Amino acid sequence: MALQGKELTIGQVHSAQVVQDLKRTQIVQYAGASGDYNPIHTDEPYARDIAGYPTVFAHGMLTMGMTGAMLTDYVGDGRLTKFGVRFTSQVWPGDDLKASAIFEGLEESVDGTLANFAVETVNQDGAVVLKGYAQARVD
Repeated sequence: MALQGKELTIGQVHSAQVVQDLKRTQIVQYAGASGDYNPIHTDEPYARDIAGYPTVFAHGMLTMGMTGAMLTDYVGDGRLTKFGVRFTSQVWPGDDLKASAIFEGLEESVDGTLANFAVETVNQDGAVVLKGYAQARVD
């Protein structure tokens, strides 16, 4: 069943664990799926010795995709109308990520009733790794 506008109250938070103990394999699989083989994501010696990072790190779009899955699980398939983010910190192998959508209000449009959300994903230390917004059609 799709999310109902009458079920929402300003400030209401929906959260979900989107990954636990992110594996390097998941990062490499995302590189293959996206075609983004930048060595800072897949090549440990390059990331460490040349780029100066402690290790490889996840693609920002992998984090966005996991956060987007939380949103569509919450609002329903085919209901997300807007989704934009800013990447605020690297996501490292071994990280646990929790994504949240905070309800900000409803608006009416020619497409029906739209719910606006602030979106945030944090790691196991509470550091924000992604911040953004989403909008979805609600009944």
